[in-house]
Amino acid sequence: MKYLLIVISFLVFFNCEDKKNNSQVKPKIPFVWEGANVYFLLTDRFNNGDNSNDTNFDRNLETGKLRDFQGGDIKGITQKIKEGYFTDLGINAIWMTPVVEQIHGGTDEGTGLSYGFHGYWASDWTTIDPNFGTKDDLHELVDAAHNHGIRVLLDAVINHTGPVTDKDPIWPENWVRTEPQCNYQSYDNTITCTLVKNLPDIKTESDEAAELPVQLVEKWRAEGRYEQEMVELNGFFKRTGHPRAPRFYIMKWLTDYITEFGIDGYRVDTVKHVEENVWQEFKKQCDFAFGQFKKNNPERVLDDNNFYLVGEVYNYGISNAQAFDFGDKKVNYFDSAFNGLINFEVKWDAAQMSKEALFKKYSDILNSGLKGYGVLNYLSSHDDGQPFDATREKPFETATKLLLCPGASQVYYGDESARSLVVDGTIGDATLRSFMNWDAIQNTSRTKAIMEHWQKLGQFRANHPSIGAGVHQMISESPYLFYRSFSKGNYKDLVVVGLDLPIGEKVLDVSKVFENADTLRDAYSGILNKVVDGKITIDSKFNILLLEKI
Repeated sequence: MKYLLIVISFLVFFNCEDKKNNSQVKPKIPFVWEGANVYFLLTDRFNNGDNSNDTNFDRNLETGKLRDFQGGDIKGITQKIKEGYFTDLGINAIWMTPVVEQIHGGTDEGTGLSYGFHGYWASDWTTIDPNFGTKDDLHELVDAAHNHGIRVLLDAVINHTGPVTDKDPIWPENWVRTEPQCNYQSYDNTITCTLVKNLPDIKTESDEAAELPVQLVEKWRAEGRYEQEMVELNGFFKRTGHPRAPRFYIMKWLTDYITEFGIDGYRVDTVKHVEENVWQEFKKQCDFAFGQFKKNNPERVLDDNNFYLVGEVYNYGISNAQAFDFGDKKVNYFDSAFNGLINFEVKWDAAQMSKEALFKKYSDILNSGLKGYGVLNYLSSHDDGQPFDATREKPFETATKLLLCPGASQVYYGDESARSLVVDGTIGDATLRSFMNWDAIQNTSRTKAIMEHWQKLGQFRANHPSIGAGVHQMISESPYLFYRSFSKGNYKDLVVVGLDLPIGEKVLDVSKVFENADTLRDAYSGILNKVVDGKITIDSKFNILLLEKI
């Protein structure tokens, strides 16, 4: 009996201790798209994981500089996911350029011969271009990313097909227009026109039934999948009740990537060149497809987030809040369509504003006129010829301003390694699209130091949704100290950041945010200390503090 009582006492003790410990376990960090850290890469220019697929469809003619396929592929991205490259950078979403089959030929519009290495010249939306890989490769990528807590965004193009070449015939007249060319002076002259010469524009305004292009039918028959494709198309049009108009075919083909692979979102290309109702229709089909995927694959569901759509409305800026002005018409692309828009304004704000002015402006707008929506901030990209730091003279400042700015952040491949955006001998946007500088990452001490800065800030952002999705408040101007706060359900996040601080010992008043005896960790240096008399003392060799409560 005595021993039984002892055993019971031990069980009660450990049970109480377990309950005590469980009550102290921090809640899981929620993933919030409004504060995501998105890595944007050109599939062909990031990492070559399979040399055997580097050349297909006889794409072997001499091209303009950096206008050929260079070997990057889906397997190469998966390899870096598994190595922890993105995790080390604090990346929680990857946006890849389109992987659908591209035109087989090349075109020269004053830039030297160019192939569709960038992915925006579709010839068949229903399959993956062999230069990028296979469907099995994409399955493996999405699964690997999800296993690392990383979401996957593919890139959707509904506005246009690829150019016409000697190997790629034009689509039927009831599918595309080839003139006039857009002059961007009005709403109509931005939509019912071709973006550039020889880029056939899908007639997205049409509700008239259109037969499949002959080249697709012949291709699918040769590949032995025509009957299956038709069964699926018939099922889609029966379920939706939509007419067999061009835009709905493409929506069906794009949403198949959601139900088959479980991608988490789409970055949508050339949004303002398509009628806004098309994006509302697209969102409905994306939401349905994502719901079907979750229903059919409950074990692969990451969380309860909805499908994410972020749009490229060229020249949209956060100061416009929910409106984009064509001059003769204003459009709200957030209305029943996009969760977020790419913010073309931040590179100018970052160059002209102080850090405090930048952070306050973005926090104020995102928590008022854009509350419930988001922006995706970038300082360099694949088609912006005036990036924040083309010659990579300010990589540390770039990271600090981008990764600590309210809103979602877009890290363009090579931002973190100072890959130059000025390449001699290139024409136009090719200068922005060189192959990833892996050699410098491995062998250059300056590049390693730059990488470490991006990694520390990126991990802090990923661990604290308050950075991107919270409310900003300055504590003191000198020394420059601010806090960010965020709450969702029972989860609360509160951090303090100090910038441009003295090297060595730093004594800072954090009494507005933390209590005496709180243990704080500086995520930048790794140093821990307690709050004493409302102040924290950190002695580090850095001029930055990223303070989190332990």
